[in-house]
Amino acid sequence: MRTAAFVTTLLLALASSVFADKANPTDTEIQTIIKSFADKEAEFAKARENYTYRQTAIVREFDGGSGAQGGKYELVSDILFSGDGKRTERIIRAPVTTLKMIGLTPEDEQDLRSVQPFVLTSKDIDLYHVRYLGRETLDEIPCYAFAVKPKKMEAGKRYFQGIVWVDEEQLQIVKSYGRGTGLVKKGFDYKFPKFETYREQIDGKYWFPTYTVANDTLFFNDGPSVRVRMNVKYEDYKQFKSDVKITFGDAVADDKSKQPEPPKTPEPPKKP
Repeated sequence: MRTAAFVTTLLLALASSVFADKANPTDTEIQTIIKSFADKEAEFAKARENYTYRQTAIVREFDGGSGAQGGKYELVSDILFSGDGKRTERIIRAPVTTLKMIGLTPEDEQDLRSVQPFVLTSKDIDLYHVRYLGRETLDEIPCYAFAVKPKKMEAGKRYFQGIVWVDEEQLQIVKSYGRGTGLVKKGFDYKFPKFETYREQIDGKYWFPTYTVANDTLFFNDGPSVRVRMNVKYEDYKQFKSDVKITFGDAVADDKSKQPEPPKTPEPPKKP
C-alpha cells in the first residue's frame, strides 16, 4: 500500500520474555527441528496442490486521526494449483474499489497470494535467517517459535518477515505474524500492514491457512496516517486430482466474458 515517496519498515517488537525458557532444545536439536519442519512444509505445499479453495479478501481504510471510515476493497476468488504447483484463480466477485486514502499495489497483491498464507519449505528455507525464540502454547498446542527474515531480497519478489509458530509434535506452522517485505520502487511511499495468519487441520494431517487478519496504522512520510483493517478467509477446501498444467493468470472458466474484472485503484502521484 502506498502514497508518494516510500520506504518499507518492519516495526516488529517482541520481548524475549514472551517465550518461556523451559527445557529448550540444544543448538543441534534446533537445526534438526528447522530442517524437519521445512521438510514437513514441503509435504504440505505438495498436498495443497490437490486442493481448491475460496479466498475472500476485504480491506477497509480509516482516517488515522479521526477514525472516520473510508473506502473498501473486496475480492472473492476460487484458487487452484496446477500439477507443478503454480497457482491460478477465477474471480467470483470484484466490486469496484472505493479506497481513496490508500491504493493497493502489485506488492500487496503478491502478499495476498503468497506471503500472508506463508509456507516455508525446504526449497525456500535457505533464503531466510531462522532464529529460535523459545516455546509457547497456542490454543493448547505446544509450539516452537522462530523469528524469520530474508537473507537478501531480489527485485520483483516478496518475502515474509516476522514470527512463525511450529507445532512441537507435528512440526508444522500453525500461525504466522509479521509483514510482507521486498525491494520496492524508488520515489514512492510504500507501507505494508502487520498481519496474523492462522491455520487449522483440514484433512486430519496438514495445517491449512484458514484466515488472515490485520489491524494496523500505516504512517506515511508525505501524507496522513491511515488505519487498515483486513480480513482474508481461506475456506471450502476441496480435494481434486488433475494433470492439467495452468499458469497464473490463465482463465479457469470456459466463458471468460462472464468473469468480472479485478477492482482497480487509482495510481498515486509520484513525488516531484
